[in-house]
Amino acid sequence: MQKRVQVKVCILGSSGVGKSSLLKRFITNEFEEHEQTTLGAAFQDKNMEYKGTMYKFQIWDTAGQEKYAPLAQMYYRDARVAILVYDITSRDSFNTLKEWHTELLDKGPKDLITVVVGNKCDLEDQEEVDSETARTFAKSISAIFRQTSAKENKGITELFMKICEQLDKKEAETVKTPAVPKGKTLEPVQKKEKDTDASGCGC
Repeated sequence: MQKRVQVKVCILGSSGVGKSSLLKRFITNEFEEHEQTTLGAAFQDKNMEYKGTMYKFQIWDTAGQEKYAPLAQMYYRDARVAILVYDITSRDSFNTLKEWHTELLDKGPKDLITVVVGNKCDLEDQEEVDSETARTFAKSISAIFRQTSAKENKGITELFMKICEQLDKKEAETVKTPAVPKGKTLEPVQKKEKDTDASGCGC
């Protein structure tokens, strides 16, 4: 019987960065130039197979408006993956990610897989945030870095495949963790830095 794993994912970022468009492209492979603004949060799910395991992603698309920020913690509280999205043509949207990351550290779950995503890479000629700056930030918070274009369907499938890879690695690490004999304690183990794969969407 095929192994099935349920994974809660929360997409965070400023309004207008293309979170809903990114999600819609992943779920239905559709794109709308003028996607309606998310109010509160929207939920969708999709299955993806990786190395014989079927991952059922339950994805929460949170509203980017500041007035909805206090509600976001309701959705990422028990998430396993957080996707921090910014618009490569907006420096402000990138700067906001630092606030979201601080919020996740303070109120989010432990051992969270974090991904920094630069969306709208089809607008490279209008870029305000270069990939090296974003890659450096992602590395500083032990996050994966990816660039995507919901409009041109670039990098999105690869993004979720990378998430599957990280989930698979975490599962393998959990299996390998030795049991602690009664009355014994393990010496602290230096935590390895998460994979900060620097691949972009190639556009």
